[in-house]
Amino acid sequence: MSAKRLAVLVVPVLIFVSSALAQVNQLSVTSGLTFVSTQTVPSTGLPIHFGDSSGTVTVSYGRLLMTRKIFGLYAEAPVAFVPGMALNYYYDQIPKHLGAIFATPSVRLNFFSGDSVTPWVSAGGGYGRWRQSSNLVWYGKNPGPSGTNTGLIQFGAGLDVWVWHHWGARFEARDFYSGMPDLNVDTGRSRQHNYYVGAGVAHRF
Repeated sequence: MSAKRLAVLVVPVLIFVSSALAQVNQLSVTSGLTFVSTQTVPSTGLPIHFGDSSGTVTVSYGRLLMTRKIFGLYAEAPVAFVPGMALNYYYDQIPKHLGAIFATPSVRLNFFSGDSVTPWVSAGGGYGRWRQSSNLVWYGKNPGPSGTNTGLIQFGAGLDVWVWHHWGARFEARDFYSGMPDLNVDTGRSRQHNYYVGAGVAHRF
């Protein structure tokens, strides 16, 4: 068989394999905000307000496990970085701000998997680490610990829109349900919802 004929046979196969493999892995980077509801300290009746002042970045890697009709099942590993969450409280008792990292291996179910517009839902659990500021909200040093470990449960939903070849846009909302950071006061809670909403880019390869 001549080299030219071999190329005619091999090149389409390589293109087909490359196209198939393009559906196996996904990588996304989104940025947005994390929202935490106001919490009231029972002993004072006064609220603690949370504000994501620096923005949150979430990176997620996903790998296709199986497809069935319009569904695609992925294993994914979203990791959220919250560099600065400002706190506000009347008394000078709580940390000035918080930081966090949430890592939650999950399972994601895509609808109309492989199409140009793909909604999805996700659920999983993992590990989180809170970083408490070394300073109090008004002045002085924080007498509490600098970090707090926590277990996490993650629920999410989103939409991937593939606009150009293997590149697309991702819109996502996730709830990282975590243990409480150490605030030096008793809010009467042991866990809190950390709601993330973001948008960014996605790549499949």
